[in-house]
Amino acid sequence: MAADRDLGVAFVRAWAAPGTRRRAGWEATAATGVRGLRLLDETDAFGPFLFTESNPAAFEVLRRNVEARPTARARLADARRAPDDGPFDYVDLDPFGSPIPFVDAGLSSVRTGGVLAVTATDLIVLAGAQPRATVRRYGARPVRARLGPEGGLRILLAYIAGRARSAGRAVAPLLAYARDHHVRAYLEVRGADAPPDPVRVVAPETWDGPPLPGDPPFGPLWMGPIVDPGIAERMVVPDGAERPAETAQFLERLRDDAAVPTAFYYEPNSLAHRLLLPAPTALSEWLATLRDRGYRAGRTHARPEGFRTDAPRAVVEALARERATAAQSQNARVRA
Repeated sequence: MAADRDLGVAFVRAWAAPGTRRRAGWEATAATGVRGLRLLDETDAFGPFLFTESNPAAFEVLRRNVEARPTARARLADARRAPDDGPFDYVDLDPFGSPIPFVDAGLSSVRTGGVLAVTATDLIVLAGAQPRATVRRYGARPVRARLGPEGGLRILLAYIAGRARSAGRAVAPLLAYARDHHVRAYLEVRGADAPPDPVRVVAPETWDGPPLPGDPPFGPLWMGPIVDPGIAERMVVPDGAERPAETAQFLERLRDDAAVPTAFYYEPNSLAHRLLLPAPTALSEWLATLRDRGYRAGRTHARPEGFRTDAPRAVVEALARERATAAQSQNARVRA
């Protein structure tokens, strides 16, 4: 999780402009407090910062870890109940497993304009390996296979958006991603007068993006942008990052996600396999060809060889066949 915490520091630095007031924070499921302590030590964003943990053994470590920080407080408490210290500008929910038990308390504790950061590590449920559990836990039908993690991220966003609306509020992702064994989102909390949420159920007959594996219809899914362009542009690798090269590469792909805010992505290998083509087209060639034809295209954080585009699926498939035919012709000329 070190690289994920590198991203957390980069996000808070981009979100909290230098020289502005110090913000109040709450790390709700703090464990030993590593995530929040890095934010305190590596950013100038926070004044008072509350750490809560319900496990007594972990709390003793947490208490020792925060006692040298004058603005930090540790409390043995259940994060399913909002503390009386709020409202906070920044609330972080990073539990083991699903964040569902803590979402309502988190939402009620963030002031309008603040950020709710949420991690879910129950990716086996969100990504469709246990579809009945997805329906039971999140009220959604999952996307499966390679697109499952992004589908799980969009299920989580739709779920939180629904809980926010039920409380007379709204959320909008500033940064959300699927990575390794988890999904994570930084959501700006807004008032009820915010625009309608881009949440919908996706049916095959009306969906013109990459084919979605699984048992349709899918969702409800958050089908809007998952990365705010301004935040992405301001995020840089923090000094002292544990994994600077990995973080820099990930930030570049997040910027591409912000520039092409479409849901789901293609992979050259998967395209070639599904269309029975002799070989996949290189990713760089895909990006150049789509842009030359007037479409937006860029890499995605979700897969190293994945790309997003606003081109309709029929266009993408036609280009795949066209490039394969051109490559075969070129090979025939070389052999001749």
